[in-house]
Amino acid sequence: MTDPALLLADLAACTRFFSRLPLPRLGPSDNPDAAPYFRRVSRAAPLAGVLIALPAALLGLILGLTALPPLATALIVVGTLAATTGALHEDGLADVVDGFFGGGTSERRLEIMKDSRIGTFGALALVLSVALRTILLSALLERFGPGEAMVLFLGAEALSRTLMVWQWSQLPSARPDGLGNRFGRPDTGAAGQAALFGALCLLPSAVALSVPALSLGLILAGIAAHGIGRLVLAKIGGFTGDVLGAVQQITALAFLLGIAMIP
Repeated sequence: MTDPALLLADLAACTRFFSRLPLPRLGPSDNPDAAPYFRRVSRAAPLAGVLIALPAALLGLILGLTALPPLATALIVVGTLAATTGALHEDGLADVVDGFFGGGTSERRLEIMKDSRIGTFGALALVLSVALRTILLSALLERFGPGEAMVLFLGAEALSRTLMVWQWSQLPSARPDGLGNRFGRPDTGAAGQAALFGALCLLPSAVALSVPALSLGLILAGIAAHGIGRLVLAKIGGFTGDVLGAVQQITALAFLLGIAMIP
């Protein structure tokens, strides 16, 4: 059985690592000063996704009850989430796109991805990602109302981190000194528990959506995660922290796209 105190500590570790939320110490098993041991704590990534997105979702719920246009509400939600994470995953997406489109060899791609500057390809990827996510959230606000739309938004964040852990556990590390080797990578048990927690976090979305819409959202997100995994193996030989961020961003977008396509 899962120790609740240890799971709470894992949730806190994931939340601190993937966001700027100032969490205090949560229970006797939690050590805010310790480096996260992702071989185990990654199991809580879907739960952390919900917690990290919760401030943006609450703001979206409040603004959705006003006369503010849904498009403006959606843009504020997307911006608030990026501020909460420190644009960590957006930075990963931009770096991956810059590296994959700007480099001709694995070594050059990794070099570009490590560069803190954002190039033309990365900037375009961010513009398209933010714009499409905003438009899709706006459409969901109009179709479902603020309450159910924000539930779907939270579900997308949980699912995207579940798929992130899945690819993280499957792919080799592209850098010997990278994230996986420094803090560990999810083992089979952690990936399985992440899938379970992700499914639980998706239950409210399953209630709100039709079966075809939910199915299409899950299928597109799964295809996106698998496709990114195959692409990074071919391009750089494995995952990096930037790749994990790109998986999170693209799979969340794919899920929202799928559920918006079918009434």
